[in-house]
Amino acid sequence: MTSDSTKGQEPAIERNRPTEQPGAGVPVAAPPVGAAAGAPADYPRAVKRGMFGVRGSGDTSGFGGLVRRTPSLEDTPRPFGGYFDEVHDALEEAYPGFADAIEKVIVDRGELTLHIKAENIAEVCQVMRDDEALRFELCSSVDGVDYLGSDERRFHIAYQLTSMTYRRRVRLEVAVAEGVSVPSVTGVYPTADWQERETYDMFGVVFAGHPGLTRILMPDDWEGHPQRKDYPLGGVPVEYKGAEIPPPDQRRVYQ
Repeated sequence: MTSDSTKGQEPAIERNRPTEQPGAGVPVAAPPVGAAAGAPADYPRAVKRGMFGVRGSGDTSGFGGLVRRTPSLEDTPRPFGGYFDEVHDALEEAYPGFADAIEKVIVDRGELTLHIKAENIAEVCQVMRDDEALRFELCSSVDGVDYLGSDERRFHIAYQLTSMTYRRRVRLEVAVAEGVSVPSVTGVYPTADWQERETYDMFGVVFAGHPGLTRILMPDDWEGHPQRKDYPLGGVPVEYKGAEIPPPDQRRVYQ
């Protein structure tokens, strides 16, 4: 006998059975926006997926599910807040070529970044170090980033400066296309010597005027620059063990 409360209901087996109807039972996988037959998904450029933006290969890191939005690189309006306005105004007053050398000023996540034209980077560093109102005595790091496919000037070089006098930090950043050199700042900051060598070794960016621009991490006869986005992944023999790292599409995948 069937009670009134169960009339019109499906049997439990039918209710739990997977269905191909969207929105019912087991969800049906939908192709990502922009996907084409036989081609990887063409995600909007405003969103990056995965830790390194690589798709179509085995993900052994567990970071393939990351979704990151591309930050805006538009000029930050005044006031910047904190000591950032003081640094900006002091550099503008001390450096006559400020208007031509500074491309934009970005304040993001509590950090100040001054985007500098590459040909002016050594001059700006000199002023940042020597001016009494600035006194950025230390260059703690010179880093490279490859924005292949998203910026015509694909190589960005970031200089992390510290003022030990005023306990302040600022980042200078330059952008160059492939084959364009950047003036060395070793004459202003000797600590940049090995850091520029490492950036050259990993990205192939040439620092004009460097006293000894040679590889520092890879062997002298190594071909290519490993941190470029178009550098091949995997398949490099590990000679001291006789092992070989397989290409990404042949590695074990954890899901």
